Amino acid sequence: MNVALVSVGDELLCGDTVNTNAAWLGERLDERGVDVERATVVPDRVADIARVVNEYAAEYDSVIVTGGVGPTHDDVTMRGVAAAVGRSLETSEAALEWLAEHGGYARSDLTEGTGDIPAGSQPVHNTAGVAPGCVVENIYVLPGVPDEMKAMFESVRSAFTGDARHVEHVAVDEPESALLDRLAELQERFDVKVGSYPGESVRIKIEGTDEETVSAAIAWLEANSETV
Repeated sequence: MNVALVSVGDELLCGDTVNTNAAWLGERLDERGVDVERATVVPDRVADIARVVNEYAAEYDSVIVTGGVGPTHDDVTMRGVAAAVGRSLETSEAALEWLAEHGGYARSDLTEGTGDIPAGSQPVHNTAGVAPGCVVENIYVLPGVPDEMKAMFESVRSAFTGDARHVEHVAVDEPESALLDRLAELQERFDVKVGSYPGESVRIKIEGTDEETVSAAIAWLEANSETV
């Protein structure tokens, strides 16, 4: 399964807020064997949201959109997603009834537009906040507030599955440039994915679907490198 992440918010683009949501989702999805192929940040503009979501929904198995969910002036994500799938916004009675029953909110307590989601979509209830998310076609819309996003993702995570992966790391006490040929040979010898991350030492990440193959790749690299 492959997934694209779309983070919405001017505050992310100008650096006022660090995009921790994409990193957290990437880690959770990787744990579930899901390939995250894109992570894109777009501004609070309906046209930009609609264009990117429409493109990614056609290209990937699923799209997860975070941020810009709610009834305030700059919360335009639902409008953008609705435009991406050619639907109008409508008030979700199911979302409002859930907020009344589980959150204690009367309709008069809520800002107008709180329950608006694309027509025909399935609301995803917000157990850590107010504004609901939704699922429409293969698009999952979650809030930008990290606690709310995490709680909402937990309620839909079973939709994201892939092959189990085995991951091991080894630290190598050599320059990354000196490892190029050996890493290329490693990938020729073993059916694994290899990543290298420079720092005080070079951290090599090896992952694959077969545990024995990953272990053999690690052993080969350790035997042919100056490990820490």
